[in-house]
Amino acid sequence: MNRIVKIILSDILKNKIVLVYTLILAVLSWSSFGMEDNTAKGMLTILNVILFTVPLVSILFATIYIYNSAEFIELLVSQPIKRSKIWISLFISLSLSLIISFLIGSGIPLLINAPDFNGIMMLIIGVLITAIFVSLAFFSAIFNRDKARGIGTSIVIWLFFALIFDGLILFLLFQFSDYPIEKPMIFVTSLSPIDLARIQMLLHLDASAMMGYTGALFKEYFGNGIGIAVSLLLLLLWVIIPFVLSLKKFKTKDL
Repeated sequence: MNRIVKIILSDILKNKIVLVYTLILAVLSWSSFGMEDNTAKGMLTILNVILFTVPLVSILFATIYIYNSAEFIELLVSQPIKRSKIWISLFISLSLSLIISFLIGSGIPLLINAPDFNGIMMLIIGVLITAIFVSLAFFSAIFNRDKARGIGTSIVIWLFFALIFDGLILFLLFQFSDYPIEKPMIFVTSLSPIDLARIQMLLHLDASAMMGYTGALFKEYFGNGIGIAVSLLLLLLWVIIPFVLSLKKFKTKDL
């Protein structure tokens, strides 16, 4: 499995898209700190990059790479290698390559300009968001044999979590504004990895005041050590569950 990971990882790291992605992250991150006189404001700008650009590139690149590697995957399957090892190796390679790009592009500026708990927390969230959307890409690709449909599904997944989910939350808040739904909304919001990551970082950047009473509730539940552990555990589950489902499908799929 290590050999497969090395082969795929070296191939991905040479990809021009990955190099351009790293460069774009670096430009956006350095400029965010350069244009803001306040470190917290620069981190909020980088947070938007992490919550929109990173998921989009991660899910699209991983989905396209899986479809383009169909012949290579079929060759590996024909060898005396367990299918689970092939799928896990592919996931590790894609995740590592995109995580390395993120750490070089955004990690270095963060560690230099914000070498504190908030900076480290943002790095952890960026790594988890990358892994989550690579996992969702595997889920999308394995359940769609057609390449166009698979890529379309990945785009819809990104749109749902990045834009549509927030719209649904606002709709529920307006429809049930006369009822005490703040606590149930905490559970509903945790169903989106992007929203979960956003809330966690806003709480640590002391921006929860902008969220009103709901922000105070989030700070109560997610602002302490237990809350941080729970939110990180939920993000890890977003990595594990879609990948495990895709792995089960890959084991039985007729290639």
